[in-house]
Amino acid sequence: MPEHRTILYAEDEENDVFLLRLAFESEGFPNLLTSVVDGAEAISYLAGTGQFTDRQKHPLPDLLLLDLNLPKKSGFEVLQWARQQPALVGLPIIVYTSSQAEVDRDKAFRFGATDYIVKFSEFDELLHFARTLAGRCGS
Repeated sequence: MPEHRTILYAEDEENDVFLLRLAFESEGFPNLLTSVVDGAEAISYLAGTGQFTDRQKHPLPDLLLLDLNLPKKSGFEVLQWARQQPALVGLPIIVYTSSQAEVDRDKAFRFGATDYIVKFSEFDELLHFARTLAGRCGS
């Protein structure tokens, strides 16, 4: 049985999650994306605590997509926390945000982001992004 791959998307905007999920489905990867709605939930998922203790249902992700403007804990707080966890050292973390500010980009890389991508406005770009992410996860 092939190993299940997971991309965890920390995003509070339902439309953004819907569009990215649609892009993955359109590209033939309907079960790759899992989402959480705030920074505290992202940390709980990554730590395997609370409702995310069952790693069969909530496997450690192969990649984390992280918005910066999240409720409860910001994307920066999640990024900083994740980079302090020995079990997550190799986890690719892509900041995927609407912020084009250089200060945010610099801070994200300083905190250990693997990449920083400004959200796409065209669905064709989102399809290409979904294909690229699926490839990075070995799907």
